[in-house]
Amino acid sequence: MMHKLSNGIRLVHRSTYSPVAHCAITVNVGSRDELVSENGIAHFIEHCIFKGTQKRKSLHILNRIDGVGGELNAFTTKEETCIYATFLNSYYDRVIELFADIVFNSTFPEKELEKEKKVVIDEINSYEDNPAELIYDDFENLVFRNHGLGRLILGTPKKVEAFTSEKVKSFIDRNYSTDKMVISTIGSIDFDKWIRLCEKYFGHIPAKSNTHKRSPFRDYKPREKELKRDTYQSHAIIGNVAFSYNNKNKVPFSLLTNIIGGPAMNSRLNLNIREKYGYTYTLESNYSSYSDTGIFTIYAGTDEKHIDKTISLIEKELDYFCDKPMSERTLNQAKLQLIGQLAIQFESNQNEVISMGKSVLNHNRIDTLALTNKAINEIKASEIQEVAKIVFDKNKYSLIKYIG
Repeated sequence: MMHKLSNGIRLVHRSTYSPVAHCAITVNVGSRDELVSENGIAHFIEHCIFKGTQKRKSLHILNRIDGVGGELNAFTTKEETCIYATFLNSYYDRVIELFADIVFNSTFPEKELEKEKKVVIDEINSYEDNPAELIYDDFENLVFRNHGLGRLILGTPKKVEAFTSEKVKSFIDRNYSTDKMVISTIGSIDFDKWIRLCEKYFGHIPAKSNTHKRSPFRDYKPREKELKRDTYQSHAIIGNVAFSYNNKNKVPFSLLTNIIGGPAMNSRLNLNIREKYGYTYTLESNYSSYSDTGIFTIYAGTDEKHIDKTISLIEKELDYFCDKPMSERTLNQAKLQLIGQLAIQFESNQNEVISMGKSVLNHNRIDTLALTNKAINEIKASEIQEVAKIVFDKNKYSLIKYIG
């Protein structure tokens, strides 16, 4: 169920009988909304939003939910910032009041910011120690060159060092607005009571619209890059731009991505490369959709002597889906698999409450499992081949390699 407050903040709710509740506030702002000089500030704010408000110190914020057995956390993506909590149903009032306090009354004291800079820089450095993760950021930088989507979510140590309370507040003032916020919950609370609770703590917030327009990504050009890394294993990503989250091809391409290199052991890449040749330990495909574009990747971690052969075999698998449509039997099996995977994923109410917020933020609707399953079941073999031909055009692949 959905409701909109008079200031534009949207509420979404699903009732359960569990004694455990989940709540999230999602804001439509991420790293792509930063100025070049601000790179990393959206993520930095996610850290520092817990560091003090007009009436609470950092310790009081951290104890407010954790002190009663709950969990409070947050994350930042290219396009969203999300704060979420898991708690017992009896603490709804406490959680919503705290959310309102940290989102709208945080003071970002310089002393706390200086301490958190060290934490974030340590996070950046530890991330750079993991080539299997770092290569994804390098690949997106290669694809979305000189665009906000290509910059690192974490930023760089030099940029982080330059952040001040004034810069943080300026970014929030420019980007945080009530019409770009969604509060979602799953728990044992009456919908009308949920509305009253949100009205109590968020209803007095003045309405504010975000006039900031994101710069769309255009003019993709395929690029290749090779880097030497002091590691035993070599790593590679091959991929292309793909479909935005509003594109009609998103669902068919999501299914195709899952068929090729999803988490199941019977994925095409796993069976035809890992199992058949034993070249790789990790081999997977991923598809991320954004408001104006998307990105498709295949990652492989392998020995240096196998890396070029592995890439060749990956391209062969992608060609397969361009050359002929899937059989109805194979397609139906793939649909059943994805539907089952999504059901298991949404068994986690925490995953679902975050997904609900993002769905309302981006589409102003809740994409229930039933609606998603219906869309999956309606996919035709011809649609799979059509999206394959668009994204799996070998003349448009970008490639990055870390050679160990």
